[in-house]
Amino acid sequence: MKLLNWKTLVLSICLTIVPNAFAADMSDEAIAERIKPVGEVYLDGELEVAKAPAASSGPRDGDAVYNTFCTACHSTGAAGAPKKGDSAAWAPRIAQGDQTMFDHAWKGFNAMPAKGTCGDCSEDEIKAAIAYMIE
Repeated sequence: MKLLNWKTLVLSICLTIVPNAFAADMSDEAIAERIKPVGEVYLDGELEVAKAPAASSGPRDGDAVYNTFCTACHSTGAAGAPKKGDSAAWAPRIAQGDQTMFDHAWKGFNAMPAKGTCGDCSEDEIKAAIAYMIE
């Protein structure tokens, strides 16, 4: 009979010990925990979904729109957004005119999404936010 070489011996030990070292708890509770669903599916109408907050009674001012929707990019300069109050960054945009700035904000431009992520903003609210940023 031929003696096992050391590699075969190590492999045999590993194949015997390692699976036992990592053996999962086989209790009913542990098995139930491992196979439980990660989520649930509901068909339309099965759940009462929380309603979105009611629209404001009047237009939001530029400060409110900016601090809710615009600040993430326009306070940090993310994705090339001109920072609020940075006259050098805003100067070329201001030179294009109010209508161009509004069109870019309303329709989206470069990395900026349409309405700057404010899906429910009115034209007046977008214009107010622009005025607030460039003042």
